Amino acid sequence: MPRKLRWGMVGGGESSQIGGAHRIGAGLDGEYRFAAGALDINPERGRNYAMRMGIAASRSYGDWRQMLERESRLATSERLDLVTVATPNATHYEIAKSFLEAGFDVLCEKPLTTDLESAEDLVETARRADRILAVNYGYSGYPMVRHARAMVEAGDLGGIRVVVAEFAHGSHAAAADADNPRVRWRYDPLQAGASSALADTGLHAIHMACFVTGRKVSRVSADFASCVEGRELEDDAAVALRFAGGEVGRIWASAIAVGQQHGLTLRAFGARGGLRWSQEQPNQLFWTPLGEATRVLERGDASLSPAAARASRITVGHVEGMLGAFGNIYLDLAEILRARADGRDPDPLATGYPTGEDGLHTLAVIDAAVRSARKDGTWVDV
Repeated sequence: MPRKLRWGMVGGGESSQIGGAHRIGAGLDGEYRFAAGALDINPERGRNYAMRMGIAASRSYGDWRQMLERESRLATSERLDLVTVATPNATHYEIAKSFLEAGFDVLCEKPLTTDLESAEDLVETARRADRILAVNYGYSGYPMVRHARAMVEAGDLGGIRVVVAEFAHGSHAAAADADNPRVRWRYDPLQAGASSALADTGLHAIHMACFVTGRKVSRVSADFASCVEGRELEDDAAVALRFAGGEVGRIWASAIAVGQQHGLTLRAFGARGGLRWSQEQPNQLFWTPLGEATRVLERGDASLSPAAARASRITVGHVEGMLGAFGNIYLDLAEILRARADGRDPDPLATGYPTGEDGLHTLAVIDAAVRSARKDGTWVDV
């Protein structure tokens, strides 16, 4: 029986919004052992929480630099197989680059970095080090999203004409939240970069559009708005896209859409039919062949693609959500890591995980959108 892969985490501590999802996702299939962590900006709090999570005291670190220095000295038989970076956006670049240069494979939370230049350097660093650099576009792990991608690849939709994606929520609609630290940093260029709504949630919509269709964006025209007074960065963004093959795209990202809860949706329209998927109803994919009635495709059904079947853990009719989607990213990476160690080719179904190059492309789209918005929506090349 193969050993469990050794997994470490930077950030994602007890008060983190995303850390728990990573820990559960990584543990779903029994592939990983949580072996090391620097989980909090407060050293004592981070060490204590790591030990409560079952990490040995000797590998429960007060900060990521200490973790990097000590983990780098370990023998190959104890060295971490994968490090997840789940810290604030502005710290991703330095931490991920340092671990990559030390020979660790890295899964980085989105966005990859807060600017295009550092993202390019991070991708190049991974290439030079011959290490995995993955980005946690976790929603691409949903079984029905993977089935949608398989349908596009199989030509079921015919030539893609229009793709519409959105990630609009209302969590930041209250002006009274101006001093809430969980909200404030998202509109601070020093911490969030040049974009807020588009770079925070809209990048998931951008990646989803590219992931399902297999297309890259070539040009954008963007309109940014700061609807809550005092915000330096946008809390609502609308972006028109042109893909490399001439396909049309539409993206809406918002943090002030009152009544919207999560709000990630994707619609793809081709010459032979259209697809619709919503993250709040993830078990169903709505498929409408041209000239026919809409059909509801259910997660877990035996007729689905091998990609969807591999991403499902429970039988049809049961709910399988975000934690399972995150788990599928970790499952993909486990297969890649094991295949490399065994000197074999990985399962092709595992190779669609979101890469550093995907993270770079998404940031390139956002960078172009920022430049377009500053020019009142002028079309800008990606």
